[in-house]
Amino acid sequence: MTAELARECVRYAQMGWMRGTSGNLSVVLQRDPLRLAVTVSGVDKGEITAEDSVVIDADGNAVDSPKVPSAEAALHARIARVAGAGAVVHVHALAPVVAAEHWPGGVVLRDLEMLKGFGRRDHEEVVIPVVRNSQDMTELGDAFEKGFDPGVPALLVARHGVYVWGDDLMQARHRLECLEWLLRFKVETRDIFTGRHA
Repeated sequence: MTAELARECVRYAQMGWMRGTSGNLSVVLQRDPLRLAVTVSGVDKGEITAEDSVVIDADGNAVDSPKVPSAEAALHARIARVAGAGAVVHVHALAPVVAAEHWPGGVVLRDLEMLKGFGRRDHEEVVIPVVRNSQDMTELGDAFEKGFDPGVPALLVARHGVYVWGDDLMQARHRLECLEWLLRFKVETRDIFTGRHA
C-alpha cells in the first residue's frame, strides 16, 4: 500500500500538481479504530519512496512512529471518517485554486460530459464546495463537514489546493483528473459565459 502511495505521488508530481514538497495522499488501512497510511512531511513527491509514509490515527497523529505525517493528516482522517473514503488525494493543481478564487461560494459545474468521470451524469448540476484556507486542521475539518455533500467527493481550499477522495487510490485519481479538467474548462471559458472580454 505504501508503494502505491509513492507511485501515485510521482505521477502527480510529473503532472506539476505536487510541486516542491507540496501535497499529500492517504489510504485507509482499517476503520475501527481508524488508521490511515499518509505521506510524510517535507519530502519531494517526485522522489518519494515506499518508506516515506506513516500510519496515523483519527486525529492525524503518528501511531508508534517517529516519522512526521503531513501537516494536513488530520483533515485526511476527518474526510475518511465523514465521507467513508478509502483514499484521499490532496494536490496543488492550479485550476482548482483559480476556480476557488473566482467562485468562493462554490464552483457550479453542469452540462459537461467529463462529469461522468467524476461520478455524476453530464446534465446534473454539481457544486464543488470552497472553504477558506487555515493552518488549523480542526477549523478546516469543521468547514468541510458543514458543507459536506455525500454526492460530491471533493473540496477546494481557497488559495491552497484541492482534496478528492474515493473508495481507493485509483478511483480518487480518476475523479481528480476529471475534476481538474472540469475546473480548467470552467476557468478558461469564464469570460465567454459572463460576456466579458480580455
